[in-house]
Amino acid sequence: MLQTANSTSAPQTDLAFQRCINPTCGATYEANSVRTSCDKCGDLLDIDYEWDRAVLPKKLSEFEAMWSQRTNPVRFSGVWRFHELLPFVPQDKIVTVGEGQTLLQQTDAVGDYVGMNHGKLHLQYEGMNPSGSFKDNGMCAAVTHAAMMGAKRAACASTGNTSASLALYCSATRLMRAVIFIGSGKISYGKLSQALDYGALTVQIAGDFDDAMIRVKQVSQELGIYLVNSVNPFRLEGQKTIMFRILEALRWEVPDWIVVPGGNLGNSSAFGKAFSELKALGLIDRMPRLAVINASGADTLYELVERRGVRWNGGHVNMDPIREYNDLMDREGKKADTIASAIEINRPVNLKKCLRALDTMDGVVRQVSDQEILDAKAKVGAGGFGCEPASAASVAGAKLLRREGVIAPSDRVVCILTGHELKDPTATVAYHTTDQEVFNKTLGSRGVTKASHANRAVAVPNELDDIIKAIQLYS
Repeated sequence: MLQTANSTSAPQTDLAFQRCINPTCGATYEANSVRTSCDKCGDLLDIDYEWDRAVLPKKLSEFEAMWSQRTNPVRFSGVWRFHELLPFVPQDKIVTVGEGQTLLQQTDAVGDYVGMNHGKLHLQYEGMNPSGSFKDNGMCAAVTHAAMMGAKRAACASTGNTSASLALYCSATRLMRAVIFIGSGKISYGKLSQALDYGALTVQIAGDFDDAMIRVKQVSQELGIYLVNSVNPFRLEGQKTIMFRILEALRWEVPDWIVVPGGNLGNSSAFGKAFSELKALGLIDRMPRLAVINASGADTLYELVERRGVRWNGGHVNMDPIREYNDLMDREGKKADTIASAIEINRPVNLKKCLRALDTMDGVVRQVSDQEILDAKAKVGAGGFGCEPASAASVAGAKLLRREGVIAPSDRVVCILTGHELKDPTATVAYHTTDQEVFNKTLGSRGVTKASHANRAVAVPNELDDIIKAIQLYS
């Protein structure tokens, strides 16, 4: 629903504007305009603010007082209770469905698997959002801006989570119609079912996410539809707040590492922006390090950063290796292929922003196999925090970095779990099944050869004595 609130304590909202991230351009545009790229140079845009005119807390702990105002829907939201740090909209124009009520879980069970000292590994479980993934953090911001612009339709290309989130907001608010582009066979039924159930117009094209992304941008421009993919800078403003909630849970102490799966690179970009702003505003005294984890079947960022040496370089990114790699993928017909469907993306639209985040947060990039992802997923589930496969890339990546000695066992590490385990139940059941045919069909084709941490069902006759014996034996 479109929630309105008393705006007497709202932050000033004429501070926001859009700025090109290219330092040789730096063009600016008003916030009350719809753009996904710079008119002058075609580069990505940031939402920036005249912070010197803003009324800001003297310290982050002042945000704790906002929870006492939780009868105000804006302050109940885990995104909008930090409104002062994303003041692009008046409070009475904010769209919220109660997103961001997520928890930072400290877990020694998963920490033992990663190789951490007790008390040092934390999981930020974004699967608790209304649509079941982190996307709601950004979607509420994008839909808020879309409503400000009078949009009647909003569109996205999706591997599943973005479509579910957009469809939910459009259905719950009745403000606009959702139009969703998906690739053939490239979306899990758990996510597709949400988009269909929420009433979105779903367009399935012959191709993958990268193809769908090209088409949705073309169609949105042609028909004047509001585009909500993470190329939309307002999306990333909402996603910043995941970091604010982590700091809140840690009593405003900065962790040593943020580990996040890398797909379209919106999260890593938003996280870098969040910490850069907090540091510049004097609200934190140091930056955590960032680790972005690709699936090996969709490893563009890893290829460009770790093998081809692409860097932010003060905004002067060398585009030659990027163009060369894109041309190589075209010539070879290379398509992303991983069980972690949410990060099954070869051409991440936020590449440059992610390079900036890696630079400012002294970041690293790694890739992990589907085998490592599913093993990590099973350990996360056994620890009581079930997640979809893409989420587990963060835990698999932390384990790899711990093995390499990049992460110390005494470091405080936060792994982002981006989506709920029921987003992709097919992969979960296939990993734990006793049916070898199901395992081979779903996972074997992706290089997964074993299920070392499987919790298989025990088959017994329908006899009381046999059932009792099985329970006594296995429990």
